[in-house]
Amino acid sequence: MAKKKAVRRKKQAAGSKGLSPAETRTGTGGADALVPLVERDGGAVLGTYRDPFGGKPVLIVSLPIDKVEPTPFQRDPSDPHVKRLMTVIETLDRFLDPIIAIRRDDRYWTPNGNHRLQAMKRLGAKAVVALLIPEAEVAYQILALNTEKAHNLREKSLETIRMARALADESRQPEASFAFQFEQPSYLTLGAAYESRPRLSGAVYQSVLRRIDDFLDTPLPKAVAERERRAKVVLAIDDRVTAIVEKLKARGLTSPYLRPFVVARVNPIRFSKATSFDFDEVMEKMSASAGKFNIDKVKPEEVTRASGPASDED
Repeated sequence: MAKKKAVRRKKQAAGSKGLSPAETRTGTGGADALVPLVERDGGAVLGTYRDPFGGKPVLIVSLPIDKVEPTPFQRDPSDPHVKRLMTVIETLDRFLDPIIAIRRDDRYWTPNGNHRLQAMKRLGAKAVVALLIPEAEVAYQILALNTEKAHNLREKSLETIRMARALADESRQPEASFAFQFEQPSYLTLGAAYESRPRLSGAVYQSVLRRIDDFLDTPLPKAVAERERRAKVVLAIDDRVTAIVEKLKARGLTSPYLRPFVVARVNPIRFSKATSFDFDEVMEKMSASAGKFNIDKVKPEEVTRASGPASDED
């Protein structure tokens, strides 16, 4: 995998990009076809405008709340976060942050706004205000869109593999063509692993996978199958790592960094400066190293000096 060069963003002069305020309310015809559909669905179109940055049309709508649901492949909502939003909405007596929505059949998916949606539903609201986007593909841009509550690695990975499965039902395009939606190839492999083992400490493998995993040029259905195979490889190594950790604990070592310490020790490319690796070759070496791990050579002070994520809540 070739190392990607950092792209230096060209500095833009202030006020040089996009539309003027007056221009945002002109030429919104690209969204006109949605207006009668929203009305037929029991909603109301409150206004239309063009996005001031890219000029794309957007509808501001009020939708029946029972017709709005999260995309089926995104993370589950955080109950504490929903409760905090409920308190804010009740205190202000206002819902000031519209969700993002796309129309799907006669219902609406929100790829960004599920926590706000769930808060309004629990508060008994009849309607929710949304920015309705005509382009349905926005539903698959969750990771780029979501600013409401930061994803941890588990959430990102599960959402990404679920998106891949959903897209595989509709598309035979290569996995690599969805690089923007998926963000990182390692999310796909880890996502399949999390599906089989929800309590996997995936963060300790991310530093390896980020270097050896790449987007595949195979059609999505075959790519998903390959991600499942790679996930099994990761889980097999995790089984060996878990056995080592249990033996170290039996020796009285109880540091929360035991697992990162062991994974770092068996990582065959830890000190490599190479930029291209074969996934299976690296994982075979890692598995072999774990199989030969000698716990008698581990000194307590080495574990104490170890650093890294102790859990997946990163």
